[in-house]
Amino acid sequence: MKDFDSLYFVGAGGIGMAALVRYFLAKGKRVAGYDRVASDLTHALVNEGAEIVYDEDPELIPDYCRDPKRTLVVYTPAVPNDHHGLQWFRANGFEVVKRAQVLGIITRTGTSICIAGTHGKTTTSSMATHILNTAGIGCNAFLGGILRNINSNLMLSDTSPFTVIEADEFDRSFLWLKPHIATISATDADHLDIYGTYENYLEGFAQFTELIDPDGTLIIHTGLAMKPRVKDGVKIYTYSRDEGDFHAANVRKGNGELIFDFVHPWGTINDISLGVPVDINIENAVAAMSACLIATREKNMKDISDDMRQAIGTFQGAERRFQIRLKQDGPNGKVVIDDYAHHPAEIRALITSVRDLYPGRHITIIFQPHTYTRTRDLADQFAEALSLADEVILIPIYPAREDPIPGITSDMLLEKVKCSKKKIYSKENLISSIKMCNFDVLLTVGGGDVYDLSPLITEEVKKQPPFRPC
Repeated sequence: MKDFDSLYFVGAGGIGMAALVRYFLAKGKRVAGYDRVASDLTHALVNEGAEIVYDEDPELIPDYCRDPKRTLVVYTPAVPNDHHGLQWFRANGFEVVKRAQVLGIITRTGTSICIAGTHGKTTTSSMATHILNTAGIGCNAFLGGILRNINSNLMLSDTSPFTVIEADEFDRSFLWLKPHIATISATDADHLDIYGTYENYLEGFAQFTELIDPDGTLIIHTGLAMKPRVKDGVKIYTYSRDEGDFHAANVRKGNGELIFDFVHPWGTINDISLGVPVDINIENAVAAMSACLIATREKNMKDISDDMRQAIGTFQGAERRFQIRLKQDGPNGKVVIDDYAHHPAEIRALITSVRDLYPGRHITIIFQPHTYTRTRDLADQFAEALSLADEVILIPIYPAREDPIPGITSDMLLEKVKCSKKKIYSKENLISSIKMCNFDVLLTVGGGDVYDLSPLITEEVKKQPPFRPC
């Protein structure tokens, strides 16, 4: 990549692409790109020095990105192959690579810590990043969400040997990586539009484990359906909330706090308090601490036990991962939580965690399904998870990269939900519709653009009278 003076990103506003845009800007490259719509993230990238347009017309590609010998083109699989700009670059002899290929090159420049799994990737990789930063070791990190501690999805270090990567299985992207340490949190069925079958999905994770360095380490959640295929010499450890080589013990909850002891093969770190105190983050913290502990022990670095305790306690979370937008005072104060959950297992974990934090409260979920294929393939599981709430509000499916599938709609999903209180609103009418509602604990959930409405929803909730159950 040193041969290229400039880079052009097709799909620059995606969270993973944005980290690479920032990386190459920091390296002094000229960076331009395209995205479908403007967003807070694309505006931030423009302010940082990128040139971004929102029209596919190849005429809008800047002059400094028109020489195939000097410009590398990077695209995200979410962009369709008939994109006019992408077609122009390919027709004119440019080197066009996937985002994951660039990340793969970067993982070969140091000791890479790759965080994989159907769920928990963003939070776990963000925690690992925050641990290494808190310890004064630092890292280069490419995250799938904005880490609120640094207000960015990118961290850079000229001195640290470590690179933290969120290893995404979509489009088999993680198979471009070169992990030294890898964690796998879950292998629940997902992205079946790409893999075809659950067996193929599991095979993708097995292939990912083959990529681990021969002297590297795999940290795998207990009880997964997939079977790792590591090279000779790769060390394998297990983890979970309650069992495995790495696990939590002596879990204590109360007064809005969640405290546990971290048990690892070389000892125990007592009294770790979660900065974001939800049950699922115990497991995420165990995975992140396991990877950082192994990484620093391998390089004979200082004992980071105290640093890990401090980092988990000060971790603010990633944007849209159990992000509390409203928490009114008092035992019955209204609560609004925004979350990226877009898989049934994630929704189930979210609602269960909220029940644990707010026992006896009335929980309403506003959910925007993400992609037609995921909704089709996992409709029954979605309905089962959503039915854990007291009230369900759906808005239409966010299509992302997909065309509609006949019969696959939010109405179809709502019919399967077992809550007695359930309804569907258009995204355009959602705000006006909820003026007639009265929420207690409200969750705004989905991997699409429902987050655009979350601030407006929160303002409407603030105007509502105290909640009274029907």
